Amino acid sequence: MSEEKLAFVGKQVKDIYGTFIGRVVGIITEIDGEIESVGVDCGSSGIKQMPYEQLVVQGDYVFFIPRWRLEAQKLIRQKSLTLKRIRALQEIVSENDNMKEDAELVTIKYEKKLHDLEENEKAVSDKLTARVAELDSETKQVKAVLFDAKLQFRSNEMKEETYQQVKIGTDELIEHINNEKTEIGNVKSKLAGLTIENISTTASAPATPAPAPVPATTEAPAGDAPQADGPSEASASAEDKPSGGERQSQDSEWLHQVIQQ
Repeated sequence: MSEEKLAFVGKQVKDIYGTFIGRVVGIITEIDGEIESVGVDCGSSGIKQMPYEQLVVQGDYVFFIPRWRLEAQKLIRQKSLTLKRIRALQEIVSENDNMKEDAELVTIKYEKKLHDLEENEKAVSDKLTARVAELDSETKQVKAVLFDAKLQFRSNEMKEETYQQVKIGTDELIEHINNEKTEIGNVKSKLAGLTIENISTTASAPATPAPAPVPATTEAPAGDAPQADGPSEASASAEDKPSGGERQSQDSEWLHQVIQQ
C-alpha cells in the first residue's frame, strides 16, 4: 500500500455541501491491494464503510459525493451524447439520401439506447424526489431546534451567547440543505431540457459545463479540472485523489472534479 493512498487516513470527512460527517480511521482493501471502502468514525453512529469511488481528497478534508449525484451526472452525460448522435444521424440522412439505409440500422441502436436511458431517468427522478423529501424533513428538525433555543432564550433559561451559537450552527445546516436542494433542482431541469429539439438548436455551440457545488469550509487551493452541475461559479482541482482512481471507468472519471473553497 503506497503512502499516497494512506495519506487521507485521519482526515475529516464532509459532504460536498459542507456538513461534517466524521473522520477517516482506516481502509478496507481488495486482494490486489486496491481500496474497496473507507472506514469513517461517525461518532455515536459508529464506524461506517463508505464506497471509495464516492470520496474525493481535497487539502485537509475528504469530501463525500452522494450516490444520487453520481448517477445523475452519468445519466446526463450518456443521454446528451446519445441525443447528439441521433441528431447527427438525422442530419447525415438529410444531406445524403443514399446513406439512409446505412443510417437506419445505427439509428435503431441509438433509439433503443435512448429508451433505456429514459427508463433509467425515471428511476433517478424518483430518487431525487425522495431525497428532497428527506431534506425537507431535516429542515423541519433543524428549525425545531432553533425555535426551542429561541424560546429558552426569551424565557431567560439560555444565555444570549449560547443562543447565538445555536443560531449559527442551525443557519449553517439550513444553508447546506438548501445548497443540495438547489443542485437537485438544477439536475432535474437539465434532464428535462435534454431533448432532440434542444440538442438540434444548441449542437453548433460549444457546451458550457455547469459549476460544482461549494463546500462550506474547504481550504484547498484553486486549480483546473472538469466541472459538474451545481449552484456555485468556480472550482478547484482534486489532485490529491489517491491513485486507485485509475481503475475507474470513463463514466466515473468526473470524480476527479474540483471541490472549491
